[in-house]
Amino acid sequence: MAMLMAWERIAGTKVTGRHLDRLAVVYIRQSSRQQVLDHQESTRLQYALVDRAVGLGWACGRVLVIDEDLGKSGSSAVARTGFQRLVTEIGLDHVGLVLGIEMSRLARSGRDWYQLMELCAISGTLLGDTDGVYDPGDYNDRLLLGLKGTMAEAELHLLKQRMQSGRLNKARRGELALPLPVGYVRRPSGEVVLDPDEQVRAVVRLVFDTFTELRTTHGLLRYLVDHGIEIGIRLHEGPDKGELEWRRPNRMTLQNMLHSPVYAGIYAYGRRRVDPRRQQPGRPATGRVVRSEDEWLVFVPGVLPAYISVEQYRANLAQLAANASRSGASGTARAGSALLSGVLRCGMCGKRMTVMYHSRDAVCQPEYRCARLVTDYGAAGPCQSLSGACLDAYVSAAVLAAVAPAALQASLQAAGQIREERRRLEEIWSARLERAAFTVDRARRCYRLAEPENRLVVRQLEKDWETALTEQQQLIEEHDRFTATTPQVLSPAEEAAIMALAGDIPGLWAAPTTTDADRKQIIRTVLTDVSVTVLGDSERVAVTLTWAGGHTTSGELARPVARLTQLSYYPELMRRVRALHEQGRNAAQIAAALDAEGFRPPKRIPHFTRDAVRRLLSSTRDDACDSAPRPGTGPGGPDRPGQHEWWLPDLARALDMPQATLYTWIRRGWVTARQDTTTAHRWIINADPVTMTGLRERRTRPAGYYTRHRWTDPETPTIPPEPDTHAATTRLRVQCG
Repeated sequence: MAMLMAWERIAGTKVTGRHLDRLAVVYIRQSSRQQVLDHQESTRLQYALVDRAVGLGWACGRVLVIDEDLGKSGSSAVARTGFQRLVTEIGLDHVGLVLGIEMSRLARSGRDWYQLMELCAISGTLLGDTDGVYDPGDYNDRLLLGLKGTMAEAELHLLKQRMQSGRLNKARRGELALPLPVGYVRRPSGEVVLDPDEQVRAVVRLVFDTFTELRTTHGLLRYLVDHGIEIGIRLHEGPDKGELEWRRPNRMTLQNMLHSPVYAGIYAYGRRRVDPRRQQPGRPATGRVVRSEDEWLVFVPGVLPAYISVEQYRANLAQLAANASRSGASGTARAGSALLSGVLRCGMCGKRMTVMYHSRDAVCQPEYRCARLVTDYGAAGPCQSLSGACLDAYVSAAVLAAVAPAALQASLQAAGQIREERRRLEEIWSARLERAAFTVDRARRCYRLAEPENRLVVRQLEKDWETALTEQQQLIEEHDRFTATTPQVLSPAEEAAIMALAGDIPGLWAAPTTTDADRKQIIRTVLTDVSVTVLGDSERVAVTLTWAGGHTTSGELARPVARLTQLSYYPELMRRVRALHEQGRNAAQIAAALDAEGFRPPKRIPHFTRDAVRRLLSSTRDDACDSAPRPGTGPGGPDRPGQHEWWLPDLARALDMPQATLYTWIRRGWVTARQDTTTAHRWIINADPVTMTGLRERRTRPAGYYTRHRWTDPETPTIPPEPDTHAATTRLRVQCG
């Protein structure tokens, strides 16, 4: 009592009439709901501060109690509505005194504490606790309040450090209780064991075995849905806590199972930690970031019962990372016709090559292109590109040759996998039927044990029994359909079909029932990487195959190119064509001879044709004309170029453009030309220096320039329409003779 009187006497020297004219606020807070329930004496002491305010001179009706923050931490003011209300009242100059059982109740954050103290100093508000009343505007009181705030903040960090150290030490022993995934339960003694339900364990094992075969989360999900398999979940809260509930599978549940180290028997702590930069205000569960394995706080293998091995767990994580759609990952095997998407690398820069599809004759043709330097660094063009059909055929042949010796073993293994898969499914079906029978029997016993007079209960029990019988009958019918479509034992015909397919691996590879995704999966199983390098601008492509296990093989293939001059054997081909022509052979005979000697055209045409040979003979005549008089040097005449006249190949070389484009300009009337009377295949073009300047300018304009400006710029002159080819040819022939 004497101490209380002394406290009130000291406080009374600071409390003035100005303070008594305003409110006295009693701020009440406890850090957690458990403290509110277990530490009720602290709550009573805080509410008793109302009597202290009355003893200092405030009327009972002028004392405001703010207790909205009971059960909230004082580490931040974000989620404390009571503290925000207190700050608002002080800012409005309504408060003369703020009372708390200790200063740490107001704030345990230095930022919040000093902001509150500064606001009280500006408005002239006093702060009080069980030790006395302080004026934030007074130097000594301000110094003491700052020290108390610092101690409150340090105390919070000390408490957190002690709790975290204790939790970490317990986790290092593997004794800290952590939430358990599907397939595990915790005994009352704290020991973690596999779920006692056989069906739950069978479904968990089926999930991991199926993922090992299908290698994608979506494929696993579709498999479970197609077979009507549900996942058993133990409820963690509510009146039915610990009860088993069957739920349909979903992607997030499967991803959590595949990422959880618990299934490999690993006790891990610190996998997900809070990043303050990502945490959202008012949501303490947000901001969690998954750490890599080397950043986990605790990693103890072999502590928990396991469903899979540690090696399989790491392989699952590697497969999930490879399935991600990133530039550095191969991604999942998709339905596109390009068989090497995701595994093909550029031999020049080492980056993954992308796939582009071109529609030719209503068929999508893949093209592999390395455009990473263009995308990332703005390079002038791609490293290299090549047709996908030839490369896919080369790699497919190599893969089929590699798997051919193991065809019989693969067939036997496939039959064993089919039997094992059906056995696992039948085991799950048996568990479901047994559970349905137990549910029916329990409903029947509950109905018979009920008193007949209690019709309110009996009617409900009768409905439950009927519902259980209906569900059991539906399940039996579904099982009969499953057994009819997928018998557990393979028939002799099915085994013979598997053996026949194993003997014809190429036929199975090209079968319509084999999808592109299946072919890609087979390639990814035996090959880890494919590297290609186009040798210059030719048709030759160097290929390096990296097989599973690290062995590499190298080879070379021929790709289709656009021009004859790109062929590495073009000089030899031209010499051979001239030699055959000099022997008096016609175009068809020359084509047959070239095919027999192994020469191939530059494009996708498999053999030389008569027209192709004629074009080759025409190009040989053009080459022979290189020694003809150049523009301005010859005597001129109707059949030879005169002053400012060019042969079409010469002008194309001078303008650095394809001959086909220059011929298109002739047909459109953009240049003046005539044909040589000695042959109908040679053009003479009139191009003086002024015309040459205009042609070079036209050559530099991008593709589609005239089409775009025709529709966007009304002042652009209209392009003259393309003349009729037959009429133009007739006119030129008349002019020539």
